[in-house]
Amino acid sequence: MTMYAKARATQDEKSSGRSTPSSTQPIVVEFADNRLAATVFGQHDKNLARIEQRLGVVLINRGNRIAIEGAHDRAVMAQRVLEDLYDQATRRPDLDIGDVDGALNMVDVLDTPAEPSPIVARGNDARPTKVADLKITTRNRIIMPRSPGQADYVRKLFQTEMVFGVGPAGTGKTYLAVAMAVSRMLAGEVDRIILSRPAVEAGENLGFLPGDLKEKVDPYLRPLYDALYDMMPAEQVEKRLASNQIEIAPLAYMRGRTLANAFVILDEAQNTTPMQMKMFLTRFGENSRMVICGDPSQVDLPRGTRSGLVHALDILRPVKSIAVTRFTGEDVVRHPLVAEIVDAYGEDDGR
Repeated sequence: MTMYAKARATQDEKSSGRSTPSSTQPIVVEFADNRLAATVFGQHDKNLARIEQRLGVVLINRGNRIAIEGAHDRAVMAQRVLEDLYDQATRRPDLDIGDVDGALNMVDVLDTPAEPSPIVARGNDARPTKVADLKITTRNRIIMPRSPGQADYVRKLFQTEMVFGVGPAGTGKTYLAVAMAVSRMLAGEVDRIILSRPAVEAGENLGFLPGDLKEKVDPYLRPLYDALYDMMPAEQVEKRLASNQIEIAPLAYMRGRTLANAFVILDEAQNTTPMQMKMFLTRFGENSRMVICGDPSQVDLPRGTRSGLVHALDILRPVKSIAVTRFTGEDVVRHPLVAEIVDAYGEDDGR
């Protein structure tokens, strides 16, 4: 039996008391597994309510079947969202409202072919041909892109040796990069993960910090630790940190090294100087991947100092083997209020 029956037009699913946005025949989707269907619907049908709100359709569920009423193009979009959520439910024990919003954000690009890449993939690297294949598998969870920008980013992480992820907070730049690094390490494609960021204070003068080197730099690197613990069991993270299979270091300690057989991530890259950025990029070694994440609108360098990220994006534009994903406020996957805040600051910067 197929995962879900082929959607079909029918008139046998009519609501007794709910008005419908359109007189067109509803689309009915029948799922094979009642338990997974309940996961898709959500507690008290909250997931269905979100889809109705966003797409302007009416969803009527009976058992493992759901009728979608509304304008035909919107009903087809709702069908694709429901089928995508069912696909996710087969691989994960639960779905949250963020997964629903992600599927809604992705509805325009679901099942569309990937754009041809000028980069020749190395070895047995998979080349995903549709968004449903852009999943990153880690020990704790399976991560799927939740916006078109994230889908473009993940596709480039699969295909390209050096990727820049540029955009506002909350778009998943660092999180997805760490997920890809963990996935490749667990698959044996790289020997180690190296996570780095410049130790620049965010507009504050913190003064002297007590403790040894690790205790001094840990506050700056905490977001990277948080992402790691989300991908792997805590004991595994601690074990790999102790063996240096996962290394977290301030940018200053990258000088003089050649980083081979490694997945290397530079976070908060907007706070590097041009010389620091050049130093970091030239650490690239054999069988390595490098991801540079940053937000040019949040530079904390001293006034008059040019951001190494902005400089690199400018001068490396002709280098075809480097990929860049530029996120926008539409790719923010945190609370919807964060997207509104990003947009408001963007408009103010424009003025």
